[in-house]
Amino acid sequence: MGIIKVAIADDHKIFRKGVILSLRPYTNIKFVLEADNGDELLAGISDAQPDVILMDLRMPGKDGIETTKAVSKQFPNIYVIVLSMYEDERFVYHLMENGANGYLLKSAEPIEIRRAIMEVYEKGYYLNNFVNRILLKRSHARQKVIPSLNSEITLSDKEKDVLRFICMEFTAQEIAQKMEISPRTVEAIKDRLMERFGSKNTAGLVFFAVKNNLID
Repeated sequence: MGIIKVAIADDHKIFRKGVILSLRPYTNIKFVLEADNGDELLAGISDAQPDVILMDLRMPGKDGIETTKAVSKQFPNIYVIVLSMYEDERFVYHLMENGANGYLLKSAEPIEIRRAIMEVYEKGYYLNNFVNRILLKRSHARQKVIPSLNSEITLSDKEKDVLRFICMEFTAQEIAQKMEISPRTVEAIKDRLMERFGSKNTAGLVFFAVKNNLID
């Protein structure tokens, strides 16, 4: 793996610098952009060309929610990890369905931030125990309200297998080897599922699969 270029948007300069300093020992992570708010971040993305963005939520001007949606729309190949103090599941769920590839609390250790950066870069999403609990809670709640939802969504056997392997965090190359198909076919199936379910990224696809009980 080469150098992963990272941007960070947070109006608290001390926290921002602390995150950068804490990740300095990991030589495959390079910070290429710092921003105080969403407007500043969006203005600098084209020149800095980050692979991953660490995004705060509460910022002056364009906040993290608006900016995450804007990045997802304007720069779909850039991954966004929300790094926030908010533990409210509504923020987590809304952001993960609208462009975020991961959600971390600001209390996260540097090693978890590094892991999140590595995983979204390699797999397209990062789900920790905090986010998984919210997924499961929402999934159970939805089952009570719409118990027949699963029967409304039909998938081919190949689509089910690809979706299951994606949710198990395998890469397209690994899925291709397991299913004895080409990586291009895996990506085509994933893109078709994302378009069908209205998912903006791999994280959104995993969210949809879990909340609609599409995987065992």
